[in-house]
Amino acid sequence: MPLRAVIFDVDGTLAETEEAHRAAFNRAFAEAGHCWHWTVDAYRDLLRVTGGQLRIRAYLDAIGEAATPDEIALLHRRKNRIYADLVESGAVQLRPGVARLIAEARRAGLLVAIATTTSRSNIDALLAHALPQDAVRFDAIFAGEDVTAKKPDPEVYQKVLAALGIAAGDAIAIEDSRNGLLAATACGIATVITPSVYSAGEDFTEARLVTPDLERPRAIDLAALARLIDEPDSAEYAVAEIPDG
Repeated sequence: MPLRAVIFDVDGTLAETEEAHRAAFNRAFAEAGHCWHWTVDAYRDLLRVTGGQLRIRAYLDAIGEAATPDEIALLHRRKNRIYADLVESGAVQLRPGVARLIAEARRAGLLVAIATTTSRSNIDALLAHALPQDAVRFDAIFAGEDVTAKKPDPEVYQKVLAALGIAAGDAIAIEDSRNGLLAATACGIATVITPSVYSAGEDFTEARLVTPDLERPRAIDLAALARLIDEPDSAEYAVAEIPDG
């Protein structure tokens, strides 16, 4: 079955965004007068909870503090504004190979989509300031506001497939985390994992390919992605070990 679409996650996949998100959360907390501070290790654990507001709620439950849904929503909106400012300042860059692969897919007439459970404002900020302007058009974008259940629930991928009008076997998903992997594979979508700083070391058993990024150890192109669908047991494109360094 020919490859017809490439579907990207956002945070950790299109760009290494999570450190900017962590900094934005901490600044929003401080501005609101809270003594909460998320360290790198704490944030890595919190990333198992998808969705920023749910992440704040999980943190408060863990430390035995309380906040109303409106208070959490207000904090999250402020955090997203801070994050957008960081992206606009150039603090967030695309991961290697992302712009190239999107451009290749466009030239080949493939559909290109986004399936994420981050906020739409975060997507808009990244697309406006990190992607080349000729690469910002996507055939479908579904964000956290568009679903009732976040990853690892497959709802966001189901909505993308329906919007594109394709079957799961026509697409490849590019993800960075186990939650994203589970969401995509639950729909039957072959998935490439490019672990991010925060997701490295997670269990990616179900992935068709695990690679440090889309350029290492060799560039992942459309032909390689198509072979992952057509020849899932190919030794050349089986799950790869992530090199050190």
